[in-house]
Amino acid sequence: MRFIGSVIEKLQRHPKRIVFPEGAEPRVLQAARQFHALRLGAPILLGDRTKVKDLAAALNLPLDGIRIINPAESEELDNFAHRFYSLRREKGLIEEEARRAMLQPNYFGAMMVAMHQADGMVSGTSHITGSVLRPLFQIIKVAPQTETASSCQVLEVEDTRFGERGVLMMADCGVVPDPTVDQLADIALSTAQLANHLLNVRPRVAMLSFSTKGSATHPSIGKVQAATALARQRAEKKGFEADFDGELQVDAAIIPEIAERKLADSKVAGHANVLVFPDLNSGNIASKLVRHVSRANAYGQILLGLNRPAADVSRGSNAHDILGVAAIVGAQAIAFKELYPGAGETLPGEQ
Repeated sequence: MRFIGSVIEKLQRHPKRIVFPEGAEPRVLQAARQFHALRLGAPILLGDRTKVKDLAAALNLPLDGIRIINPAESEELDNFAHRFYSLRREKGLIEEEARRAMLQPNYFGAMMVAMHQADGMVSGTSHITGSVLRPLFQIIKVAPQTETASSCQVLEVEDTRFGERGVLMMADCGVVPDPTVDQLADIALSTAQLANHLLNVRPRVAMLSFSTKGSATHPSIGKVQAATALARQRAEKKGFEADFDGELQVDAAIIPEIAERKLADSKVAGHANVLVFPDLNSGNIASKLVRHVSRANAYGQILLGLNRPAADVSRGSNAHDILGVAAIVGAQAIAFKELYPGAGETLPGEQ
């Protein structure tokens, strides 16, 4: 709670509107209740109003301060459908399909965020990743000056010797299966920027591999080495202060004693607070393994590189996890134009 408590305090000073497309999901309703109770902003639940109210009554949760929208009954349905049609007609979408899409909460929620009717979106408790990401990529798309949409997981472990007082940012654990050198560099830089924003520290980014500084040879190692150099170059070009090192094995990245034996002159080794995995297999497996074996607090997937803040939570998330993710998405929204200059100024596709 140390980390998420600081995020909550930041959001209390700058409350935001977060839309939850899964309004009739008990864990989401509980998280929305807490979001309002903690004065983090205005939670917006999508779904059938009767179902949401019946669920709230069954859970003995008051709905004051929580907005409920049924997309099928919304005054914005026609406008949203027209907007979506305009965005996708070149892809062969017809108007009837656009309207059907907007009846789906994830599409409606994504359009709310795109149209500045919400500051961020959190979904995924009862939907597979593709059902959450597809509307976001079709409607919100990537931010200006950004080429790669990815994700990160924020893990808070009890042992404060790891990461930044027990907080580790891990990426990409949810979006890009086999990143190119360019994509891996983008993932590293985007995650470092979020780490700086959330933790208020200089990011120390470890680009992970099964090798440390040439202890093995394989094409995948060359990719990590090239991505490390490119991430460093892009950070310098932006004037963004962070340390990048790789390729590093994970023990050399987070354990000082091992780092001392393997490479004593690194600013990152032994003290990394951002871990960047070479592919989605390793990232997803490692993040879930650490979360469950260490009983860590896990908040993710926080989406990076989009034109608006959003997150795709795990279907195994509890109400506390969802609340934490919503708080992080809200905190992203506070300084989103600093993270992604030019983001959010227009709906993608508009001039």
